[in-house]
Amino acid sequence: MVLLKRYKIRSYEVGLLFKEGEFRELLETGTHWRFDPLGKLQVEIVSQRDPWLAHEKLDLIVNSGALKDRAVVLDLTDEQRALVWIENRFSHILPPGLHAFWTGQKDVRTEIVDIKSVRFEHENLKSIARSVRVDTLLDICQIGRDHTGVLFIDGQYIKTLAPGQYAFWKGQSVARIVEIDLRETMVDVGGQDIITADKVTLRLNAVVTYQVEDARVTVSRTDDVRQALYRETQLVLRAVIGSRDLDTFLNDKEAVAKEIEENVLRRAKDLGLKIASVGIRDVILPGEMKDLMNRVTEAKKVAEANLISRREETAAMRSQANTAKLLADNPVLMRLRELEVLEKIAANGKLNIVLGEKGLTEKVVNLL
Repeated sequence: MVLLKRYKIRSYEVGLLFKEGEFRELLETGTHWRFDPLGKLQVEIVSQRDPWLAHEKLDLIVNSGALKDRAVVLDLTDEQRALVWIENRFSHILPPGLHAFWTGQKDVRTEIVDIKSVRFEHENLKSIARSVRVDTLLDICQIGRDHTGVLFIDGQYIKTLAPGQYAFWKGQSVARIVEIDLRETMVDVGGQDIITADKVTLRLNAVVTYQVEDARVTVSRTDDVRQALYRETQLVLRAVIGSRDLDTFLNDKEAVAKEIEENVLRRAKDLGLKIASVGIRDVILPGEMKDLMNRVTEAKKVAEANLISRREETAAMRSQANTAKLLADNPVLMRLRELEVLEKIAANGKLNIVLGEKGLTEKVVNLL
């Protein structure tokens, strides 16, 4: 049986002496002898190189007063958390409960935070957010560039947040950030089969360019802003184009597009959106309607060609009639015209003229 026990405590260690499960004292650096014939003593040697003193009987050790001037002791309530720095480097966040940190070997600094305010704001938030197991106590949110965040706490709107990093304590209230893209975005409204007023089925492809103007309204009015804008644009297309016949629509597409844009703009404002543009990209007709319109177009072009041809013929006949009248009223002009004709005939071949009795020349000229 060992009556005397020896305990060696190094310079960076501390001995915790218990007797029959009750804490008695701290053993400092050095060699310690204890008389223990009945084996009632237990010594636990802990290292101060790890400042955090985690022990199942920490409350007994603290209540004994042995840690006074030897350790930082924190007793956190349910509404408190503590930030811990070791050697000027952030270490971790402490939950509610009793905690102790040795101060003999390393510099330990703590900061108690009240979590009644659900949002956690700190000048060292970035380093705190990178710490180990921080996600067990904090919700970390990052709002990207060209985005905004709509903050709700327990379902109530709080504020709209700018780009940046945000943190919220877990366990107190439910914090939720809805991130919204503030850049211009396009929505394709494709494959819309619409019946015009004269019962012709068209297939339209439209495009809407929009930008979020009021993020709170956008989040509160709909859970999917793209789908909501798609649906509203679809209804506007059917209302505007369905009230016109095919010819009216095709002949004045700019007016139709403007009316569509005005209606979409009015509905999008209720969703917190700003419309940059609305346009009809494609108009697709049924196959038989295409053939029919092609034939109509062809017939129109043929009629236009015939009309132009008739106009030219009429102008030519009118010119000939005017020339004949002028020659009839002016014999000298008529004579000059006869000589020009005779000259052209002579230039195109060999012409022999034999003149005999008096008056034969006039007869030949008349014959020619």
